[in-house]
Amino acid sequence: MAPLERWAQRLSTDWFFAAAQQLQFHLQPVAELHTGRVYGYEALVRADWNGALVGAGPLLQAAAAHGQARAFDALARRGAIRQAAPLLKDGEILFINFAPGVVYNPDVCLQTTFQACREVGADFSQLLFEVTESEAFPDLHLLGRILERYRAEGAQVALDDLGAGHTSLTFLAQLRPDIVKLDRALIRDLHGADPRVPLILALIQYAHDLGIRVVAEGVETASELTLVRELGADYAQGYYLGRPAPAATGLRPECLTAWPRA
Repeated sequence: MAPLERWAQRLSTDWFFAAAQQLQFHLQPVAELHTGRVYGYEALVRADWNGALVGAGPLLQAAAAHGQARAFDALARRGAIRQAAPLLKDGEILFINFAPGVVYNPDVCLQTTFQACREVGADFSQLLFEVTESEAFPDLHLLGRILERYRAEGAQVALDDLGAGHTSLTFLAQLRPDIVKLDRALIRDLHGADPRVPLILALIQYAHDLGIRVVAEGVETASELTLVRELGADYAQGYYLGRPAPAATGLRPECLTAWPRA
């Protein structure tokens, strides 16, 4: 960010420090496609400021403008564990976003994450850390160290935005995450004759060949849900299944008919 632009953004986001003390987390369900059950929830950061909710995008931009990206990432990570982990049922997984570019030393920076787990009695095996903004993080060696540090503690790791963002097939082959998310642009308005279908099928097969499970993001219709399940995705996430909410509310009743019942 250019100095003048950063200065202007700081002036327009003078609310940031106060808002960062008012973080809350909305949970969006991730459905297991072969059972129709909730696999887990993604914790999405919000800030309650002057009676309105500020979303993750503006919060992250403001944090960067004020030189607080590292502090905010750690604050949000701890907050997600403290607020959201106690809401999960046994066996459900909590997806926590983190930007690896702000972690300069896994053994030092992640100690506060482990401390937050101890504070609320969270089982580290119920946590899944989802890499965001991987395009700004070219050091795959350090990223691999971060992911392995989480895994050594029993957590899972995921990469976001495969297929339309900057997460590349090279990332999959080198990092071998537990889960990869297909970018929502691949799923939006998807239908059986769509030219994206062979690409999605190939991406899912490639991930499976590497032992990586696949989440289809941005599922907004019953037909999209049916199609991604037929193409072999392991999980799905999107408004059709459930919108982000302050509680772990489960899947929308309307979507449950998509799974055949014995």
